[in-house]
Amino acid sequence: MTRTAALAAPAPQYLKVKNHLREGIAAGRWVAGDLLPSEAELVAQFEVSRMTVNRALRELSQEGLVERLQGVGSFVAQLHRISSTLTVRDLHEEIAARGHRHEARLQLLETVKATPEQAADFQLKPGAPLFHSVIVHLENGKAIQCEDRLVNPACAPDYLGLDFTQTTPTHYLLEVAPLSEARYTIESLLPSEQEAKLLGISKREPCLVVKRRTFSRGRTVTTVRLTHPGSLYLLEGSFQA
Repeated sequence: MTRTAALAAPAPQYLKVKNHLREGIAAGRWVAGDLLPSEAELVAQFEVSRMTVNRALRELSQEGLVERLQGVGSFVAQLHRISSTLTVRDLHEEIAARGHRHEARLQLLETVKATPEQAADFQLKPGAPLFHSVIVHLENGKAIQCEDRLVNPACAPDYLGLDFTQTTPTHYLLEVAPLSEARYTIESLLPSEQEAKLLGISKREPCLVVKRRTFSRGRTVTTVRLTHPGSLYLLEGSFQA
């Protein structure tokens, strides 16, 4: 087969099934804990063999998107518990795992009107209300993260009433809006004047800045800018094929 013919060849049948389920999970058609269509239903829908459907579900299970229970069926996995190169992990748990003490200092908690850019991120109209928080996280008394976050009130209506010295935004949001997708950018940047002041560092100290947007049931739940002093923070992860 020539290279041109190979590029034009139709996708394998199992990929059609796999992509259908993956896209449905990402769009919120099925959320964490939902029972997916049975193998028999997928066989009938796509007019393929049971072996083809089994392969699609097996690969989704290996990727951590699906949990399969013999004799019961296949369920959407609790995605916020999946290990990946960049897990959405509660910072309190991360610090506790090192045997250290976590402390959070709330700097700002308010309702704001979405700018056009923010409205586009949340698929809302400009001027729509968003919750806004700024929190400094400390490890053994040393500031290691400035968290500047916007939250969709429709996904987390109780956000403004929480005590963020007792729980973290990440912990709360993963509970009320199970994660279906997360998008990241990671950059080495100088801190803003406010970030430098809150972190107790020089405005000339490079920082590791993670910008993250997370989704649940097809809706944007939150956007957050996480700024870490480069000399104090190491971003770690793992990958398993």
